[in-house]
Amino acid sequence: MKKVLLFIWEIVKISIIALIIVVPIRVFVFQPFFVSGASMEPNFHDYDYIIVDEISYRLGAPSRGDVIIFYNPNDMNKRLIKRVIGLPGETVKITDGQVFIKNGEGNFYVLDESKYLSDKTKTAGYVETNIGENEYFVLGDNRTVSLDSRSFGLVKKDLIIGKDAFRLWPLTVFSNK
Repeated sequence: MKKVLLFIWEIVKISIIALIIVVPIRVFVFQPFFVSGASMEPNFHDYDYIIVDEISYRLGAPSRGDVIIFYNPNDMNKRLIKRVIGLPGETVKITDGQVFIKNGEGNFYVLDESKYLSDKTKTAGYVETNIGENEYFVLGDNRTVSLDSRSFGLVKKDLIIGKDAFRLWPLTVFSNK
């Protein structure tokens, strides 16, 4: 009987230690996220399982090109995944199928998205918006079906949960970007 009680006590101790370690990491550092929909294709697909880094944006700001997870500005119960296109203090203009950026008093330039999109990708619509402090302009990679800043406007930094740390599923595309 004593051996059984010792065994149970060891299981309880291991469980408590695991909870002390895992729960804070899960709540404050990393969080799982399932991609839902086609708005980020071809880079992320429906049912991809990614891990969200929640700590990076507590220490710094999002960068252009980051894939972020944030609360939908129109429905705080839903989380969305999009790519950061425009940063605070910039002006984003979408016209003739292209995205243009203007920083400060400079001229507009065509945004180079060749690292993550095909040269054939066109961005529909006409938008010209100035981005305020702690705001970001986001777009889905699949521009023809994505609901993004073209429809719901700018995303405030306090709505951002974190950024894509790495993809766990499907295993065939396990990656960190």
